[in-house]
Amino acid sequence: MSPEQLFSLCGALVLPGWLLLIFVPRWKWTARVIAAWVLPLTLAVVYLVLVATHFGDSEGGFGSLAEVSRLFQNPHNLLAGWIHYLAFDLFIGSWEVRDAQRIGIHHLLVVPCLILTFLLGPVGLLLYFALRFALKRKFFVDGE
Repeated sequence: MSPEQLFSLCGALVLPGWLLLIFVPRWKWTARVIAAWVLPLTLAVVYLVLVATHFGDSEGGFGSLAEVSRLFQNPHNLLAGWIHYLAFDLFIGSWEVRDAQRIGIHHLLVVPCLILTFLLGPVGLLLYFALRFALKRKFFVDGE
């Protein structure tokens, strides 16, 4: 499968998870299974295969921005980086939903955080933490 085809497939794979988090967050399979485990772990397997089979195919590394740039000139490594974002952002989105349910934040207030987490990762997480603090005066995360 080409990197472009795998890119499209992985992008399509996460959409149901995000839609479930936004539209049916209280369904027992949404935030605790599908968006938190099934989809991120599936992406993790794809990521692992890409890294295991292509990481040594290019120059570069993580020691400087120039090295990272060279590393990601390889389309397989770039795709692995993108899948990294897809998996982690979805996992964080599922955590936001579970945490909001646990501490009593209305889901409609969490939806903008989820959208931003999907689109801009850390910005959505930052908004969720700001919302969490503004409504519940909770900054530190307790265990579930």
